[in-house]
Amino acid sequence: MVVASGNVFAKEMAIRKRIASIYNKRVDDFESLRDFNDYLEEVEDMIVNLVEGIDVPAIESRIAQYQRENAEQIMIAQARKAEEYAAALAASKGQLPQTAVDLSSGSSQAGPTGVAQGQYAPAIAAQPRPMGMGQQPLPLGHGSDMLGLEYEDEETMKIRAEKAAKAGGFSLEMSKKRALEEAFASIWI
Repeated sequence: MVVASGNVFAKEMAIRKRIASIYNKRVDDFESLRDFNDYLEEVEDMIVNLVEGIDVPAIESRIAQYQRENAEQIMIAQARKAEEYAAALAASKGQLPQTAVDLSSGSSQAGPTGVAQGQYAPAIAAQPRPMGMGQQPLPLGHGSDMLGLEYEDEETMKIRAEKAAKAGGFSLEMSKKRALEEAFASIWI
């Protein structure tokens, strides 16, 4: 039974990946949030129907028609996603992005790499940052020492404890009430 559910999950993920590469519009591509939400709902309905095997030929023909009609928009969105990924990768390595493309005008300029901006350049295998033996990268944050341990003042610790209690379904008022009830319940007259 577990194997069957794993196959369904793998099938659904493959369908979602395929559909997301075709139906890749963003909020900015729509005039209103309502239009974008309708678009997302239509895409999700198609995904569910494909996973369940409902009216597959009709959905496949709709997808093919959408691809033909919106081929340029699909390629622009994929290029934009690749550019954003490259910029994020460069930023994570502490470098400035090598290319920038104005997708609305389609203009591109050659960057320092010699490749015209917006053009595909083969990716170089990412090299991990050099680390000491057994070391883990330290998270960036306010208040961590060299060992990665956080230090906080008393008020910050109190706020964190209150948030944790609320996340667990408890409130400060509830715990005070319970303490008082238990204290008075133990008094015998």
